[in-house]
Amino acid sequence: MSIITLTTDFGLKDHFVGALKGKIISGFNDAVIIDISHDIDLFNVSEASYIIGAAYSSFPKGTVHLIGVDAELTKENRHIAMQWNDHYFICADNGILSMLTQKIVPQKIVEINIHDRLPSGSTEMDVFVTAACHIAKGGSLSVIGKEISEIKEMNELVPVVAADNNSIKGYVAYIDHFGNCVTNISQKLVKEIAKGRDFEITFSTKTIKSVRKGYSDFTVNERFALKDYEGEKLAIFNEAGFIEIAIYRSNPSTVGTAKTLLGLKFRDVINVKFK
Repeated sequence: MSIITLTTDFGLKDHFVGALKGKIISGFNDAVIIDISHDIDLFNVSEASYIIGAAYSSFPKGTVHLIGVDAELTKENRHIAMQWNDHYFICADNGILSMLTQKIVPQKIVEINIHDRLPSGSTEMDVFVTAACHIAKGGSLSVIGKEISEIKEMNELVPVVAADNNSIKGYVAYIDHFGNCVTNISQKLVKEIAKGRDFEITFSTKTIKSVRKGYSDFTVNERFALKDYEGEKLAIFNEAGFIEIAIYRSNPSTVGTAKTLLGLKFRDVINVKFK
């Protein structure tokens, strides 16, 4: 099975996603195409980075991930293909992959150089599709690009640990469909810095004293049922391994969400303070 995933900011109103899939099928009829998301905020590299980082590991090794966000070829943004953790990623060199490369060193990276081999008028997506189909068929990265050793890093994706190791400063990296606010602070980093210490999460004038095991991790007894906790703020380490701030049973039409009730926005500062 040759899987190609798609992550873009194209939306679903226009023809772009359908045309992109048509181009892939035209280039490789046996490809299995799976949508990760086409609702990335326009040109939002941080959001795309989180989404692909959270989703890629659900797919088999060898999957090709095509990322069409801020994909225009410029002097600053090369087109690249990267083999990482036995997966392949095709995108512009705009920092999208820097969240992944913080965790594991890439196996191989190439700057795609096939642009002049394609018909006149070919788009960025034509280049990405050609590269994706080539890799999905078992082709070598060396055929579609020149090997490079470094890619652009997006420093804003990296949380900052205080010099005294008593706090971590991060920010809201993504707000999901439920209004839950995902930060760029990982469970792994918190454990490394905590060294067994307790900690609390602060933002604006608000504080969350502990991280819960799940959304419904509340005390239930004769006095309090789970329903009594609807609307309560909480924090968990989500399945992608990052601190997520949420409202229990969040619903924009009823109890509200972390975004609306707590006033959190994309890139708002979140602090973890150790005791």
